[in-house]
Amino acid sequence: MILKFLRKVPAGMMIVPLLIGSFMNTFFPEALKIGSFTTATFSSAGAATAMGIQLFCLGTTLQLADMPKVVKRGGILLVSKFIIGAAIGIAVGKMFGFAGVCGLTTLAIISAVTNSNGSVYLALMKTYGDTTDCAAMALLALNDGPLLTLIALGASGLANVPFMALVATVIPIIVGMIIGNLDKSMRDFMAPAGDILIPFVGFTLGAGINLSNVLKGGVPGIVLGLISVFVGGAFIVFCDRVIGRRPGYAGWAVATTAGNAVAVPAAVGIIDPAWAPYVGGATTQVAAAVVVTAILAPLMTNYWAKKYGCPQFDKIKEEMN
Repeated sequence: MILKFLRKVPAGMMIVPLLIGSFMNTFFPEALKIGSFTTATFSSAGAATAMGIQLFCLGTTLQLADMPKVVKRGGILLVSKFIIGAAIGIAVGKMFGFAGVCGLTTLAIISAVTNSNGSVYLALMKTYGDTTDCAAMALLALNDGPLLTLIALGASGLANVPFMALVATVIPIIVGMIIGNLDKSMRDFMAPAGDILIPFVGFTLGAGINLSNVLKGGVPGIVLGLISVFVGGAFIVFCDRVIGRRPGYAGWAVATTAGNAVAVPAAVGIIDPAWAPYVGGATTQVAAAVVVTAILAPLMTNYWAKKYGCPQFDKIKEEMN
């Protein structure tokens, strides 16, 4: 009964646990912090572990011959997301200044639109995409944090990017890929675990989201989320289809704002004090965009995958009947 319901909801295997997790974190946060295995499994503290295991299992299914495709697909998504976020933000900044327009700051626009949620992307690609789509997440880790925002603001020379953090993102995939290429039986054994972890990743991701942030960000924050999904997403999908010759579902999956993007305005304000007066407003607006995009991007990915196709289309169609 529960499984049948989850399969009928668009991206339900991830989005339903995510909403439950965010509800719990908003109204009963202490229930997730009682300690021991409960906190380790159901709080946001468990997200990194679940993601790491997912990436390892994904790596076992990835063959060395697939690497050029990974770089091509991930590169198209990464560059197109950066271009649209920078273009919108810089255009607003040039025309209206740092304060932005209608309460929506330039800093918030660039911070949100150039930064994607890797957890949501990976979960969606496990549902709709193939191993190459999933492995592209390692490349998309480059937009995880302040680097692209600072580049877009013309301050990339001052960026302090922890190189080892990027390396650490790739290692689980590499180790899994080595094992999977050495032993086919290990690949067959590990591969199903990635799908099993999807609801756990969804819940732990939701456990790091506070729904009240939508209210704090107000209308500008909601508008920012809509821009990230529908303006940014449309451009990424266009590039994915025209340049990558792909259906476009991955473009919608990357049209999100990562939870750690909330910290990007503060990082920019520290590096370039000229932005400091706008950090507070930008932070609440980005936080609202995180929630809005986490809900809308999976719905758009599901709609697009069913309309224009995806590697898992036949499987999804069979399960929905």
